[in-house]
Amino acid sequence: MLYGLNNFFKKILPKRLFYRSLLIVAAPIILLQIIITVVFFDSLWIKANKGMTRSLVNEVKTLFEIYNDNKNNKEEILDIYNKNFDFVVRVKENQIFPSEIPERWYSPMDRSLRRELKSVFGESYWFDTITYKEKVDLRIKYKNGILQISFPKHKIAPSSARIFALWITLPGFLLIFIAIVFLKNQTRPIVNLAKVAEKFGKGEFVKEFKPSGAKEIRQATYEFERMRKRISIHLNQRSEMLSGISHDLRTPLTRLKLQLALLKQQDLAKKMGDDIEEMERMLNEYLEFSRHQKTEETEMTDLNIFVEDILKKYEGKNIKINLEENSKINIRPNSIKRCLVNLLDNALSYGEKVEVITKKTVNNLLILIDDNGPGIPENEYQNVMKPFYRIDKSRGQNKSGVGLGLSIANDIIRSHGGNISLEKSPMNGLRVKVSLPF
Repeated sequence: MLYGLNNFFKKILPKRLFYRSLLIVAAPIILLQIIITVVFFDSLWIKANKGMTRSLVNEVKTLFEIYNDNKNNKEEILDIYNKNFDFVVRVKENQIFPSEIPERWYSPMDRSLRRELKSVFGESYWFDTITYKEKVDLRIKYKNGILQISFPKHKIAPSSARIFALWITLPGFLLIFIAIVFLKNQTRPIVNLAKVAEKFGKGEFVKEFKPSGAKEIRQATYEFERMRKRISIHLNQRSEMLSGISHDLRTPLTRLKLQLALLKQQDLAKKMGDDIEEMERMLNEYLEFSRHQKTEETEMTDLNIFVEDILKKYEGKNIKINLEENSKINIRPNSIKRCLVNLLDNALSYGEKVEVITKKTVNNLLILIDDNGPGIPENEYQNVMKPFYRIDKSRGQNKSGVGLGLSIANDIIRSHGGNISLEKSPMNGLRVKVSLPF
């Protein structure tokens, strides 16, 4: 039961820090106002309303009893009440109560008046508090007619209720407004830090981020900035080291090529030349794999136009495209181009037909590349993402590949904050599913 209750509160409570903090601040203020209002309404307003209503009904009762006594001068009595009690009293002969009885069941004033009148006059009364804004129309059965009495509403309803409602509401709204402004200023640095972390996670270039906000938030921002700089330095050092390795390895390979050109045994020279070319190809692909994360400015790109430009390279190939509109995304164009070229080259190497599809979901843009080749066993989906891994089946017999195509593509997409997954294609081959957040 407690587990279910806990899940229920998790579902209805706000998810964002700002709204949760606002709820923590605003809930006690609202609860306190409700308690004060209930206490005031019950102990002061209602009791005052009852006392004023009882006093008025007693005045009406006195008037009715004096007027009902034939010994008294009725006209003089009416004049005295109209003058001194703020009443307007009329006697209407041969009239009955109106058929409509306007009632406000939610009004404490109506309930109190009805209760006091019923205890004195039974069912021989009728009143209306709706027709006139500031007056109450009271009618009491008198012989063959009615005794009509009009009096101001303030005689039975204390005027302090409106003033109290104003003073209890305005300060509450003012306090909540101040809390909103304060909480907005406190949560803004956290939101900014989250945005910067998201951009950095997607591989986008992040400028120097200035810490702000409370001490704890500044400390978190400072540590994040230190971590970002360490990672950037590490990536730069790796790129510089690989550039040196490239220079050092290509020089001896070039000398080997020259020596093989002078070798008289051409059969041996050809075999050794093929091995050297494979070594160069492996070296180049490895360097591309390690160097593609080099700093490149991100650009807002229309993915459909971007894909169409890439596919111009494959004119004459059996490639079908199905692109969804409104697919703009912030990417590093050169890196994504290399990723898609690798995936398309793989698809065309093993299949005769290829289909490229783009789709837009709530938070991601999807690029689907299907082929009708032999596919990959499901238990190998994770392994083929590893560098230099090649399966010993029909899909792995690519003469020019060294097992880095999917690894490079996966690394590029992950640096954008996305992911690549493999599944069976509707064309009975392999489907590569690229997901990029926007």
